[in-house]
Amino acid sequence: MSSLPESSAILQVLPSLVTGGVERGAVEIAQAIAEAGARSLVASAGGPLVQPIERAGSIHVILPLATKSPLGIWRNAAALEALIRAEKISLVHARSRAPAWSAWLACRRTGVPFVTTYHGAYGEEFPLKRRYNSVMARGRIVIAASQYIADLVMRQHGVPAARIRVIPRGVDPAQFDPARIDDGRIARLRDAWRLPVGARTVMLPGRLTGWKGQAVLLDAIAHLGRRDVVAVLVGSHQGRHRYARDLEQQASRLGIADALRIVGQCDDMPAALCLADVVVHASTKPEAFGRVVIEAQAMARPVIASDLGGPVETVRHGETGWRVTPGDPAALAAAIAMVLDLDPAERQAVAERARASVPTVRAMQEATLAVYQAILGTE
Repeated sequence: MSSLPESSAILQVLPSLVTGGVERGAVEIAQAIAEAGARSLVASAGGPLVQPIERAGSIHVILPLATKSPLGIWRNAAALEALIRAEKISLVHARSRAPAWSAWLACRRTGVPFVTTYHGAYGEEFPLKRRYNSVMARGRIVIAASQYIADLVMRQHGVPAARIRVIPRGVDPAQFDPARIDDGRIARLRDAWRLPVGARTVMLPGRLTGWKGQAVLLDAIAHLGRRDVVAVLVGSHQGRHRYARDLEQQASRLGIADALRIVGQCDDMPAALCLADVVVHASTKPEAFGRVVIEAQAMARPVIASDLGGPVETVRHGETGWRVTPGDPAALAAAIAMVLDLDPAERQAVAERARASVPTVRAMQEATLAVYQAILGTE
């Protein structure tokens, strides 16, 4: 791991520490900062990942950074300014828009360098939304999770390429290693999810929300017309109980109710992915990166992804997976049928190429530390 000056202190800010790619990235970078010899601090409203943050060697500071109200953002700016001065913060790394506005104001007042990670293809459906999003493009260096996001930042915010670093998210190849998953872990999930013996499992990991494409997958399963296929939706509904009920009703209308499993959040995704004959990414809106895609590839699972956003860069069609037109159930059904009927040797070849190509957490950590080093003048 690269080193940072022992006198330096890096502060990451984000709304909260619940489950998600932004939050997991904060944990991974907190660990890297501590291992590099600097002090690591994270400010958020708290959540389940506070303990991993602290185990990674970081100090967690509770602030109501999830608020989007102008008054709350202004108050948080004052709180962050005080924190920066008290802890002698060397650099602030913002990971979400509302906290980023507070951090940007605090950094302007203190003269501390401001870095951002542009995590998502944020919507601009409301007036002034682009200006609200623009704070994520105001970092001295803007970290983009994919070339798709880098292009978006340049196009929408006029940020020159010299200020952008493309740093893909990564997986831990030791954690996501099919050779390390024992049969007991897989069997426990198979029993809990009531998967029929001999069923072909088509898995869609991702939180339950419309644009993730769960409804598209159900239409594709119905179109497939096979009795041996089970669709498994893995992910939290995050309070969207109605959407989960809508999916169940859709499955009933399509006559595939017995072929649907909505299993909720899973704390053992490596084992879960081992149950999948096919992993589907069916998002109908562009994703900044698509972490579940590379996790499936790391587990040597065949992946079918929507042909848009970040997954285009990690799923090379016919080489490390397959891409289909977003929102097209017939095209998705045809791809699923093709993969399920694939010759085992060809399936293995694709799996091996995919596993060899996935970016790693260590590479992401090293690239982020290089950004810090460049700004702090230690590179």
